[in-house]
Amino acid sequence: MTIYQFLLLFLLWVCLPHFCSPEIMFRRTPVPQQRILGARVPRSDGKILHRQKRGWMWNQFFLLEEYTGSDYQYVGKLHSDQDKGDGSLKYILSGDGAGTLFIIDEKTGDIHATRRIDREEKAFYTLRAQAINRRTLRPVEPESEFVIKIHDINDNEPTFPEEIYTASVPEMSVVGTSVVQVTATDADDPSYGNSARVIYSILQGQPYFSVEPETGIIRTALPNMNRENREQYQVVIQAKDMGGQMGGLSGTTTVNITLTDVNDNPPRFPQNTIHLRVLESSPVGTAIGSVKATDADTGKNAEVEYRIIDGDGTDMFDIITEKDTQEGIITVKKPLDYESRRLYTLKVEAENTHVDPRFYYLGPFKDTTIVKISIEDVDEPPVFSRSSYLFEVHEDIEVGTIIGTVMARDPDSTSSPIRFSLDRHTDLDRIFNIHSGNGSLYTSKPLDRELAQWHNLSVIAAEINNPKEMTRVAVFVRILDVNDNAPQFAVFYDTFVCENARPGQLIQTISAVDKDDPLGGQKFFFSLAAVNPNFTVQDNEDNTARILTRKNGFSRHEISTYLLPVVISDNDYPIQSSTGTLTIRVCACDGQGNMQSCSAEALLLPAGLSTGALIAILLCIIILLVIVVLFAALKRQRKKEPLILSKEDIRDNIVSYNDEGGGEEDTQAFDIGTLRNPAAIEEKKLRRDIIPETLFIPRRTPTAPDNTDVRDFINERLKEHDLDPTAPPYDSLATYAYEGNDSIAESLSSLESGTTDGDQNYDYLREWGPRFNKLAEMYGGGESDKDS
Repeated sequence: MTIYQFLLLFLLWVCLPHFCSPEIMFRRTPVPQQRILGARVPRSDGKILHRQKRGWMWNQFFLLEEYTGSDYQYVGKLHSDQDKGDGSLKYILSGDGAGTLFIIDEKTGDIHATRRIDREEKAFYTLRAQAINRRTLRPVEPESEFVIKIHDINDNEPTFPEEIYTASVPEMSVVGTSVVQVTATDADDPSYGNSARVIYSILQGQPYFSVEPETGIIRTALPNMNRENREQYQVVIQAKDMGGQMGGLSGTTTVNITLTDVNDNPPRFPQNTIHLRVLESSPVGTAIGSVKATDADTGKNAEVEYRIIDGDGTDMFDIITEKDTQEGIITVKKPLDYESRRLYTLKVEAENTHVDPRFYYLGPFKDTTIVKISIEDVDEPPVFSRSSYLFEVHEDIEVGTIIGTVMARDPDSTSSPIRFSLDRHTDLDRIFNIHSGNGSLYTSKPLDRELAQWHNLSVIAAEINNPKEMTRVAVFVRILDVNDNAPQFAVFYDTFVCENARPGQLIQTISAVDKDDPLGGQKFFFSLAAVNPNFTVQDNEDNTARILTRKNGFSRHEISTYLLPVVISDNDYPIQSSTGTLTIRVCACDGQGNMQSCSAEALLLPAGLSTGALIAILLCIIILLVIVVLFAALKRQRKKEPLILSKEDIRDNIVSYNDEGGGEEDTQAFDIGTLRNPAAIEEKKLRRDIIPETLFIPRRTPTAPDNTDVRDFINERLKEHDLDPTAPPYDSLATYAYEGNDSIAESLSSLESGTTDGDQNYDYLREWGPRFNKLAEMYGGGESDKDS
């Protein structure tokens, strides 16, 4: 609080009348001694009214808030006229804050406030006072109620509910346009003085905005504020109490004001002329480039629509507005041809779609530019004279006949020669072929409409100089019908005649079909190949005929089946005919003509097994034969069962596989007799690791000349095993790679051969027999080869 504010409050407190008498004297006159304070007032009843003086006369106490003194703040004094000053009376205070906030001197009745009081917390306090006799504690005055009212001082500054406000106003607004209203509140007493009277002023934001002092409404202060020049403004508003006078408290807030966009700027093309290029081969719909007009506005105010308004390419090009980028995309509308035209000119206009009528005077809101489009040449593929071809040809033409010609040209200025070919994927049977030079299509195989009425071919035209440039065209070949097929029976007819048939009785109705398709439709004629005494044919003239009997008394015992040749012919040119034979069986029928039996043997054969029973018996026989064959095969492949079945027995066992052995003279495989030891043959024992097949006496073989070398070697090794304490207790086989004595042919290895060919002589190989003839030929002719 400044010194000026304190002096002002002090002067106000001094000048108020009730502040000048903080001590209030209260006198009480005893009831018997009444004093008349008022004049007599005559009444209708003749009595005189008297006013009695009260002993307690209460007024409000007033107290300034925010006391800053060091002592208790004096509030006022209570006094009773019964108080003689001898201390016999005692003053008692009760009510709001009594004893804590407010205290009273029991003897003198002085009331003090013990601490600073804030009016904004509580504006007044209600208390009750009473004077009692200190000795008897009896009240000498009745209890009275009084109020201590807190006088306000300007101790609260105005505050805004928001520290920062956000507002917007359209650009180009007129002066005085309302932007936003800000309101500050003051906690001081609005009914006392000017402490709560707030005045608004602008500290920052001039000269663009102003504020109304009393209401806090912010308004524009300059005309034609342009968003494109400046979009954001920051305005600081001050709220000051005391009516804005010097010494008043103040608070501030910030208002961020944005100028919103209006459509006050037309679109503008950055260039007067735009050049674009496009290949002549670009398909329809291809985007060749874009144009864009700039607009200083934003949002929908900057939306632009593009259109072509003039030029010599309006029918060749189109323009599409891209909403996201606000560009005009120029596309190909029709196929281009460099050889026909090489340059097009367009006049493109860009116009705002949302125009504000208030700113028509700034218009027009559109702009134009010239777009020049250059067509670039490319090596184009050949172009056929038609988009597709249709050729019609009769099926009876000769092979090699030309059925039509396709034509194509090179659209380029060079006009390269064209080579034609046929896509064989469309002519897998190779029925057609094409002349590569002139595009003539001819047949390479006979045609048949009945097999294929249409042939869909694909012809390829390619530049000879650049075979990659090629074009395809569809060629449809329709095969026209020629009457080259004879009519035939429509279905196979199972015809029968009853034994009791009468002459003229209908036994079958027949019809015919023809693969040909004449223009006038099918027409068939039926007749017999020869006169038949038993049956006749009657043509119904509707492509059907009836087979009728000519006699009665058919007997299946005499003739069980009749063959009836029927001639069927058409009426097209040339006439085609065929003969179909009907097989007519003779059957036994009931009285209504229903067939019962048609086989003559059925009357003679006795009843036997049915067909199903015979098939079942045959299947059983086949199954039995298969079982027998499988059993025999398994028996042949079954191996001998070994005596030793344990998988953990890892000793070496001899297993017989019934192999033949393999030497030229070793006809008895693995026979120990080959070692020239007859004693070993005589002492042959049975094996213990397999089940013996049969017991037989071994056949004695002629004694061969002893080979003492091998025998001695085996005997020595056998003795070593017999004397070996570590040998296994069961039969085992020990194998030794022992060659015996030297061969009479000595070594044939080339490792021990001489260093020169002259040291070797292989002529002796021819003396060894026919088995060494190959070696003799390989090594014996060395000298002759060298000489040659």
